[in-house]
Amino acid sequence: MTDRLAGKRIVITGAAQGIGLAMAEAFAKEGAALLLIDRDGPLLEEQAVRLRDQRAHILSATADITDAAAISSAIGQAAVEIGAFNALVNNAGVNVFSEALSLSDEDWTRCFDINLKGAWNCSRAVLPGMIAAGGGVILNIASTHAFTIIPHTFPYPVAKHALLGMTKALGLEYAAHGVRVNALAPGYVRTQKVIDYWNSFPDPAAAEAETLSLHPGRRIAAPSEIALAALFMISDECPFMTATCLTVDGGLSVLHHP
Repeated sequence: MTDRLAGKRIVITGAAQGIGLAMAEAFAKEGAALLLIDRDGPLLEEQAVRLRDQRAHILSATADITDAAAISSAIGQAAVEIGAFNALVNNAGVNVFSEALSLSDEDWTRCFDINLKGAWNCSRAVLPGMIAAGGGVILNIASTHAFTIIPHTFPYPVAKHALLGMTKALGLEYAAHGVRVNALAPGYVRTQKVIDYWNSFPDPAAAEAETLSLHPGRRIAAPSEIALAALFMISDECPFMTATCLTVDGGLSVLHHP
C-alpha cells in the first residue's frame, strides 16, 4: 500500500465481481474511498462487507445503470456522506453477441442501454461536481471490441466503438475544466463470464486452449492485472492523459492471425 489514491472518492459500477471487484480491491488498498454499484444486491453487499472487514472505506448501492434517476440518487446520497466524487469507473457492461440479421430489437436496446447509455448516466451524475471542483477523472472500461471486429458478435462492438467515441468527445469537452476522460480496453480476462463461455462447449479444456492460443504469451489476463492498469489511469500519475484509450490485451489486437 502506497496511498496512491489517498483523497480519491471513486464510483465503480459493476463492482460485485470480475474486473469491477478487482478494481475495488486494488483501489481500496491504495487509500481510496469507494462507492460500489451493482444490480446484484446480495453479491454486492457480501463483497462490500468483506472489504470493510479489511478496513476499507466502502459504500455500496444496489442500482441499475440504465436507470438514470436511481444512479443519480445513489451517487448523490453517497456524496453527502463522504464528499463529492472526483473519479468514476464505468465498468458495468453486458455481452450481446449475434449474427446481425438475427438480432432482436430488444437485444439491440439492451446492448446500448447498458454498454453506452449506462456509462453516460453515471458520467452525467458526477460531471457537475467535478467541474465545480476544478477536476476529476472518468475511466470507461471499453474492450478490444472498441477497435476490432469479431464476426457474429454484433452489436457489442458497435456499442464499444460508440463508448470510445463518447470517451474522446467528453475528454475534449471538459479538458479545460480539469476533467480527464479516458478508456481502458482489456482483451480476454479470466472472469467468470469467460469461464462460463468455455464451459458451454462439449470440451471446455479445448475451448480454453483455443482462446489461449490466440495470444502471443499463451495466456489471458487476470482481473487484477486490468485493475493495476486502471489504478494508474485513475491516479494522478498521468495528468496529461485524456481522450485516449489504453489497450491491455497481451498483444492480442496486434498479432496477425492468417
